[in-house]
Amino acid sequence: MQKPRKIPQRQCVGCREMKDKKALIRVVRSPEGTISLDFKGKLPGRGAYVCPNPECLKKARKSRALERAFDMAIPAEVYDQLEGQMGEANG
Repeated sequence: MQKPRKIPQRQCVGCREMKDKKALIRVVRSPEGTISLDFKGKLPGRGAYVCPNPECLKKARKSRALERAFDMAIPAEVYDQLEGQMGEANG
């Protein structure tokens, strides 16, 4: 009998809830230091996960969760860009 496959879980940096990896959007810092949304989860670099909910991104921004995850300062325009990409994906 085959064991059921484990579904990878990740924690949203905004709401801090554990969710299925596929239900979250990966925010990635590339080796060059640029930050972007990775909808496929395949880009190289350090990843942090956020719910596809703009509210979670706002919470992550307020608590500086992405700064801590990536150990670097994140400019406001990067957050604006992330919110824009999220809005396009949701709408």
